[in-house]
Amino acid sequence: MTSRNPLTLAAAVGVWIAVCANGALWRALLALPETHTPRGALFVAGFALMVAVATTALLACFAWSRTIKLASAVFLLAAAFGAYFMLAYGIVIDPTMMVNVLHTDPGETRDLLNWRLFATVAVLAVLPIGVIWRTPLERRSVVAQGMRNLSGLVGGVALLAALMLGFFADLSSTMREHKAIRYLINPLNSFYALGAIAADSAAKPKGPPQAIGQDAHVLPAAAGARPPLLLLVIGETARAANFSLNGYARPTNAELAATAAVSFTDVTSCGTSTAASLPCMFSHLGRVNYGARKADSENLLDVAQRAGLAVLWIDNQAGCKGLCARVPHADAHDPVPGVAPLPATVCGGDECLDAALLHGLDKRLAALPAERRARGVLIVLHQMGSHGPAYAKRSPPDRKPYLPECTTNVLRECDAQALINAYDNSIAYTDHVLAQAIGWVGRHAAAHDAALLYVSDHGESLGESGLYLHGVPFALAPREQTRVPMIAWLAPGSSTRADCLRARRDAPLSHDNLFHTVLGLLRVGAAEYQPSLDAFAVCR
Repeated sequence: MTSRNPLTLAAAVGVWIAVCANGALWRALLALPETHTPRGALFVAGFALMVAVATTALLACFAWSRTIKLASAVFLLAAAFGAYFMLAYGIVIDPTMMVNVLHTDPGETRDLLNWRLFATVAVLAVLPIGVIWRTPLERRSVVAQGMRNLSGLVGGVALLAALMLGFFADLSSTMREHKAIRYLINPLNSFYALGAIAADSAAKPKGPPQAIGQDAHVLPAAAGARPPLLLLVIGETARAANFSLNGYARPTNAELAATAAVSFTDVTSCGTSTAASLPCMFSHLGRVNYGARKADSENLLDVAQRAGLAVLWIDNQAGCKGLCARVPHADAHDPVPGVAPLPATVCGGDECLDAALLHGLDKRLAALPAERRARGVLIVLHQMGSHGPAYAKRSPPDRKPYLPECTTNVLRECDAQALINAYDNSIAYTDHVLAQAIGWVGRHAAAHDAALLYVSDHGESLGESGLYLHGVPFALAPREQTRVPMIAWLAPGSSTRADCLRARRDAPLSHDNLFHTVLGLLRVGAAEYQPSLDAFAVCR
């Protein structure tokens, strides 16, 4: 086999990736009306050349006989995985999506594995890596190869600049009008996202988060007032549109409808993924300021605990993203002393249905310090909810009112109605778990000013506009990913009036309200509390 110069190999990989591993990019570009002309077709061809040149120029930095094969393998694998997920689910890869990737746990990874993924990686990465590994390389002196690589890098940058200048009008209008396109350039999107995450991490001060709620305290209450108890349920991937309490045609909230629960119809999330939304919704900063923050701060849980309340986080998801690091916390599958273990039908392997969150809850509550419980209690249940793409796994066999349901994680292969059935079954199961949780809260109403508050972290796309799952950049995200359910239930005699809340159920709210609303329900005062953002203040 003829020896190849490492730079030649870099160029071959760049062309292969541009042509074969950017299907999502070419699909998006060719779907634009402006590309359906001779000039548009020429622009698409020029864009493909830009991607090939940019990828080659980056690989030229590694075009040495000892490094080019490994670098090529990394580029090809990144491109193959990116190509599959962008094509299969209609996602884009930006820093937020990359954070989700880095936070993915083994259970979530298993839900994403399928033969199409393996086939895509085999064709786009494994086969060319095999060819590259067998290709003999020229060995030149460091100076000679360095000059060649430098010329390739400089020449590539010059050619890229010339192409961008030549297609400037088309390129600028496309990027301005269709911002998601820039997050489809594969694998440069992944490398950019990793770089942005690293830069953001390096820019933030090291050490513990900044303390907040230094003056947190329990506010004086009327004589005979009971200490507050709030069960805060954080939903997962639940979108407001599929809740019958919000007008959805199917009775997905049949059990909640039989309670006095109040559903708020216009609630916007902090982000479109758990990694973005969860820390933001527990912050005092609000979405805009949280995104622009220069340092991390403590959160709602810290303030409640600093005020002297008993705080507990119970997780049935991929962790609390650091929120519960300084308060008592447990996993749903953890054994509870003095309580029989959960059956395998609820907790099988390392994954549990959300009913596990309520298992032994009385014992968990009793184990919290008595002096803190006397001031008030905040328990957070973090659901598995409707986490995709394996929606069928989120509800037990005896609680699937909508059949047939999609049972594959290759969502584009699913019948559209079967996919909705699987998702709606997960919502109906959340309805059942919340009704059970309300029952638990109600049993503590004699001793506490008891309430339940449920809100999801973000929504989900189920094929609308070719999108699946979630994680689209917030500025570009469809309503399905940013409109979330929020439901409140107040025990009779609560200091907050349910009828008042019901009259305000259509008022616009967002995750920005959560921090202040929870502190209000817990009767906690702190400098960070803003009454204007307490959604329940006018009804208290």
